[in-house]
Amino acid sequence: MAAILRTLVVAVVLVLAYGLLEPYIERALYTMRLAAMPKPLALPVPVEGVRQRALRDTWGGARSEGRKHEGIDIFAKRGTPVVSSTEGIVSQVGTNRLGGLVVWVLGPGGQRHYYAHLDSYSDVEPGMRIEAGRVLGYVGDTGNAKGTPPHLHYGIYDTGGAINPYPLLKADPALIEAPAAAPATASATTSQSAAR
Repeated sequence: MAAILRTLVVAVVLVLAYGLLEPYIERALYTMRLAAMPKPLALPVPVEGVRQRALRDTWGGARSEGRKHEGIDIFAKRGTPVVSSTEGIVSQVGTNRLGGLVVWVLGPGGQRHYYAHLDSYSDVEPGMRIEAGRVLGYVGDTGNAKGTPPHLHYGIYDTGGAINPYPLLKADPALIEAPAAAPATASATTSQSAAR
């Protein structure tokens, strides 16, 4: 009888522990899946309504303090939705001196996608799993872009540092993989955000 009781107590403890740890386990498994995915060969433009032909390669341009531009500036009307170019995990929602209001997304192949100079955020938060096309925020001029025409600074960082997003955004759209079917709860969240 004591052995059965011990087994039952261990089973209850394991079930409770899994219930508490499940979100962390799922996030870790998804992070490993993202890292194992191939890096994108093409990406959609991450600002709603902006077409490929409107893009200009601003990579490497001179910036203040002797820096080089490590991204592409995508100009649009203030408040235009900025969408994630990939599926992934929101790793940071915050501010910094240069980017102002920023969102970072960990995407396929372990690449980190940086969305900066936002006017405001959508309802994203760190740790959130998102699909490609999810609204992250809205075009603005925060950070060191204050007073310039509203735009998104979009950067991609790989293990070796920043890479130029322009060739990926200008690549044949047929190379963009269709997003995987999202769970019903994520779709409902996306629908609510899209309605805003």
